[in-house]
Amino acid sequence: MTRDEALALMHEHTASDALRKHMYAVEIAMRAYARAAGADEDAWGIVGLVHDFDYERFPNDAHSPTEEHPSWGVRLLRERGLDEAGCQAILGHAPYTGVPRESPLAKTLFAVDELCGFLVACALVRPSRSVLDLEVKSVKKKLKDKAFARGVSREDIQRGADELGVPLEEHIRFVIEALRPEETRIGLGGS
Repeated sequence: MTRDEALALMHEHTASDALRKHMYAVEIAMRAYARAAGADEDAWGIVGLVHDFDYERFPNDAHSPTEEHPSWGVRLLRERGLDEAGCQAILGHAPYTGVPRESPLAKTLFAVDELCGFLVACALVRPSRSVLDLEVKSVKKKLKDKAFARGVSREDIQRGADELGVPLEEHIRFVIEALRPEETRIGLGGS
């Protein structure tokens, strides 16, 4: 699957601008981690770009391990040519599927997914509406505020850093730095 094919699929199945921007943010973070690991940036980026493409249509409120998101999407992605490593990573990013996160690709997708959403939320409440002036200490303070972005699992953010084998502060800093040059693509940097 090429990035153009992945992008077309994501746009075909996702009308929500916010969800599209989330997938762009995850793609950006995945590409940055791939660069750092010497892995295939395109392969990792594509996984980030399509990891939630089926969420809008099949949100899976019941947390079925085999139906709706992400299982429905992975079946289509396999048909469209996404490799098995990418499919396993997408299944593993949803803990309720029971698919273990064994590869660096799978661990990274899980680690950046919730964090990207949280970092965007942190940026949006700043006067600058930007990640350019977002600091790790501010993010950590917001993580302690359970009322802020309450839909984001703090446990998954910590577990993601743990699975990557990096301190949480380092993980937060890395993803902020990855998002900074691309912030306008994800709807940040002012109105």
